[in-house]
Amino acid sequence: MAERPDPQPGADADFGAAVAEVVRSIPSGRVMTYGDVAAVLGSRASRAVGKVMAHEGADLPWWRVVRAGGLPPVRHEARALEHYRAEGTPLRQTRAVDDDTAWRLDMRRARWSPPRDCWSD
Repeated sequence: MAERPDPQPGADADFGAAVAEVVRSIPSGRVMTYGDVAAVLGSRASRAVGKVMAHEGADLPWWRVVRAGGLPPVRHEARALEHYRAEGTPLRQTRAVDDDTAWRLDMRRARWSPPRDCWSD
C-alpha cells in the first residue's frame, strides 16, 4: 500500500471525505483507532483524522473512532458509553488511575479492520 503524504489541516478536502467514508463503514459494535483510519487511507496522519472528527464528526458514528489505548474521544466518555452499551461493543472494566474512566474498550474483540481490498493503494 502506497502512503499518502500526511495532509495539512484544511488543505485536503478529499481527506476529510475519505475519513468520513471509512468511519461510516465501521459496523455497529466495532471500533477503529484514529491511526487505523489513517492507515486504511494510506497515511500516518492520525492527528489529521482527529481534526476531521472534531470538525465534521457530529454527523458520523464518532464513538466508533477511539484512542489507541481503548478509550473513547476525550470529553465524550459518557455519551460514547451509552452508544457502546446500545450496540453491544465489547468493554472491559479497569481501575481508574489517571482519569475517571473505569472502563475501556476490549480492543482485541472490538477492533475492526475493513477488507484489504478497501484499503488505499
